[in-house]
Amino acid sequence: MLRLGRTPTTKLPSETVLKLQTLSRLRFEFVRQVGGLKNRVLGILDRIFPEYPGCFSDVFIRTSRELLKSYPEPEELATVDLSELAAFLKEHSRGRFGEERAKKIQSLAKGTFGITLALDAFALQLRLLLEQIEFIEEQVKVIEEAINEVMEELRPDRDTPYRHVIETIPGIGPVLAAAIIGEIGDVSRFPNARALVAYAGLDASVRVSGLFEGTRNRMSKRGSPMLRNSLWLSAVLARRFNQELKEYYELKCSQGKHSSVATGAVARRLVHLIYALWKENRPYDPNYQWSPPRK
Repeated sequence: MLRLGRTPTTKLPSETVLKLQTLSRLRFEFVRQVGGLKNRVLGILDRIFPEYPGCFSDVFIRTSRELLKSYPEPEELATVDLSELAAFLKEHSRGRFGEERAKKIQSLAKGTFGITLALDAFALQLRLLLEQIEFIEEQVKVIEEAINEVMEELRPDRDTPYRHVIETIPGIGPVLAAAIIGEIGDVSRFPNARALVAYAGLDASVRVSGLFEGTRNRMSKRGSPMLRNSLWLSAVLARRFNQELKEYYELKCSQGKHSSVATGAVARRLVHLIYALWKENRPYDPNYQWSPPRK
């Protein structure tokens, strides 16, 4: 832009927007850390007790975590008194699991093909990783509480049932809404919805004043990664809970599009919807006639 003799206009975010951006990015980073720690836990289990994932539908439910912290070695699970194990499961699952699940776990532990070397070291690592996961998850809850408090600053007045119009779109909850608002800031800085799509890196064919270029039909790596991730997650939820976007997703799939390609199309259409509602300061209405993208 400077080469063309034009000076870009810089719009600093308001304090509220800056807080949302900061908190949302921090939450995203912590959630990503939890994902990495969970992968490490699964890696350890794959070595010392590869059969363990068959004990529960989710290795990281509360009962499973408490079990692994208390009995991190397969041998401990194999030799513990069955009634003691059943009582432990019943207590930590609030009665959901009992003797039958205890028998299954003990049977798998006795027949495990996991390694037997350095088990004490792996057990310590497993317990500490689980404690670290729980610690960060508690921090995520604190961040989400802070995000909710900041979002209240956007509520038009006490009687308005929503805090920001994009929160009214099915599929966009408060956490994703906060992240999207924090990354976009002021929607009026985008001349049209296509420019916002480009800023999110959802359409490489869109150009915006020298910032984005390319004509290949693939997702761009430019733009705001945080915004792109938030919109993608919103699209995944919207294709389930938003009837309009669900039908659009099914249409794309019926045309032979891969699920990820169809989801990308939903994400782009979602951006157009967000742009229209935000610009007009209008809550979502399934009967509202707006202008979706042609593609």
